Amino acid sequence: MYPSDARPSFAGQPDHGGPVTCATCGCRLQPVGPSDAAAFFHFGSLGGRDARGCLIECSDRAHDVSGQPVPTAALA
Repeated sequence: MYPSDARPSFAGQPDHGGPVTCATCGCRLQPVGPSDAAAFFHFGSLGGRDARGCLIECSDRAHDVSGQPVPTAALA
């Protein structure tokens, strides 16, 4: 039985062989550049929405390999 306040964790697991997913919402992320690139973006992101059409804050932001959104200042 799960506690009533339990929330699912979408955080990526290192070296699990599957796709990288967003730690915030669980959406699939795609790499930009070579396969070892550090920048991943939401699949099908369009105008702040993910591929399912949900409005999410991190939709247009780069993510690291663990699925965490990268702070905007780190990209400059």
